[in-house]
Amino acid sequence: MRHFLKLTCSLTLLAIMVLACKEDKKDKSTEAATAEQEASATEEVQEVTKSEMTTVLNANLATEEDLKAIGISDEMVEKIVKSRPFLTMTDFNSLFGSEVNTSELYKKMFVPFNLNTTAEADFKMIPGVGDRMAHEFEEYRPYVSLAQFRREIGKYVDETEVARYENYVFVPIELNTASEEMILALPGVGKRMAHEFEEYRPYKNMAQFRKEIGKYVDDKELARLERFVYLKQ
Repeated sequence: MRHFLKLTCSLTLLAIMVLACKEDKKDKSTEAATAEQEASATEEVQEVTKSEMTTVLNANLATEEDLKAIGISDEMVEKIVKSRPFLTMTDFNSLFGSEVNTSELYKKMFVPFNLNTTAEADFKMIPGVGDRMAHEFEEYRPYVSLAQFRREIGKYVDETEVARYENYVFVPIELNTASEEMILALPGVGKRMAHEFEEYRPYKNMAQFRKEIGKYVDDKELARLERFVYLKQ
């Protein structure tokens, strides 16, 4: 009898251990699944953020197909194309009436601000920029390069957010001294045009810039490019 009781106790203990082991495996499995779901969600958020960052169109450069792809009506596409170039964001903003949700629109399309001359209040037209960040944008003027902007604003936000801001701003260049890298950082300026910018140095005045660069682009594009450059007095 005593032997039988001992055997029964041993079997019961073994059963409890087996059950506990299964529960432990189940818990670990659940934790792994939860971790996987969280990782997937994080990747999704990062992907959305990346997508938003890379789909901010320049209102002066986007093709009609680009504009239609972000949900702009045919009528408004025609109006935007006809009104180019937009020399300021204010010009672009004036196209839209109260029926347009510009806060949402500017997540997808914008006219980049001159970091050295834009009013602090206007910086708040950039999606996600509030009073504090608009103040920081202004605080570090004058900017001589986007690298400086990245360094200074990177004290407050991470690299991804700084890169997102770069869709909305530019640093004007000094025509006679800017490096090719600085010229290429201007919106819509490629290697060929950067070469032409350098080819005619030294520039004595803006009339010379208009005359020389006007050989390669039409008047509208010339006006758009002119807002990116200046000459030291």
